[in-house]
Amino acid sequence: MFRKVSLLVAVLIACAVPAFAQPPFPPLPLPFPPLPMPQGTPEERAACAPDVQKYCETALPDTMRVLACLQSNRPRISPACNRVLVSHGQ
Repeated sequence: MFRKVSLLVAVLIACAVPAFAQPPFPPLPLPFPPLPMPQGTPEERAACAPDVQKYCETALPDTMRVLACLQSNRPRISPACNRVLVSHGQ
């Protein structure tokens, strides 16, 4: 009988301890992993490659930073690269 009670108490403690070990607030959800960003056709990449190298090399390899850099340098980028941005709604 003592053995059954001891086993029951041990199981109850084992089940209760993880509940007490939880943080008082729920954990924050993890951010979504970055989605692969489409980087255009080979022709589009070739049109913008000189401008990326000239104005946005420090933003590489982050596609979103490169896009933001090209947008901020729009008056200076080549007409071909500007057409690529416009064709993608940028």
